[in-house]
Amino acid sequence: MYKNILIPTDGSRLSERTIKAGVELAQAVGAKVTGLFVAPTPTPLVYAGIFPVGYLPPEEHAQMIQRAATHHLGVIEKEAASAGVACECVTITGDFPADVILQVAAKHKCDLIFMASHGRTGVSAILLGSETQKVLAHSRIPVLVHR
Repeated sequence: MYKNILIPTDGSRLSERTIKAGVELAQAVGAKVTGLFVAPTPTPLVYAGIFPVGYLPPEEHAQMIQRAATHHLGVIEKEAASAGVACECVTITGDFPADVILQVAAKHKCDLIFMASHGRTGVSAILLGSETQKVLAHSRIPVLVHR
């Protein structure tokens, strides 16, 4: 059925539940998992929500992104290891997460994208997140949306 399942994460609670379900699916069908964290492009300003709250030099911002990626992708690696599922994780920096998700799926020859219905920027639990909608609209491979 599926050979390589892409599981993007933004570190949200819903993403963590999605990781667990995605790895369970991979285990059931004998697929490997490609984990993805799309980091925001570094800027000198640090934001809390929509408000700038500080300044970070580029090196510190890069370290902050690396720590977040290590933490978020570590959830995927741990879940995959405990299920005996092969796992490769990727961190990409970009301003458009949906585009990055589609590019990584193609580059890594994924045949399914397994993603949360919305993440940190979800407007409400009723609506699909905008990044999920973009992936659904433009993906050439199946997308399984987990709620």
